[in-house]
Amino acid sequence: MPSWLTRTLSWIAAALVGVVYGAAGTIAHSLMWGPVPVGLLVGAIACAALLVAVRSLTHDRGATVATAIGMIGMLLIISGPGAGGSVIVPNTPIGQVWIYLISAIALLVIAWPNLRRTPRGTPAATASVAQSEPDRGDAT
Repeated sequence: MPSWLTRTLSWIAAALVGVVYGAAGTIAHSLMWGPVPVGLLVGAIACAALLVAVRSLTHDRGATVATAIGMIGMLLIISGPGAGGSVIVPNTPIGQVWIYLISAIALLVIAWPNLRRTPRGTPAATASVAQSEPDRGDAT
């Protein structure tokens, strides 16, 4: 199978998973347990965990972007007024926090640098090269 096809299919799958998490988190974000916004916390942790997992398992920003687009797209679609006039994400402080929190988490995970590749001139790369070479001593 061509690599472009597998990459495209993985992006589509990542977007669909993002849609599911975005819908679940958006529906559950308003759950309160006394003064504690349990739905907001659990939804944000779940969405962040999904984005981090996709980023770290695929090593592909494109898949992470597709997941975030699916997540935020579903949030935007179902946060508007529905056909009957009902609104899932009301214009309340918790609704605003949910919208901005998911967007910020997605941007943070997508923008996080790739730590696998260390540039050659950095001290970490120089130290690892120095440790891998055997000590030859002063053999004259």
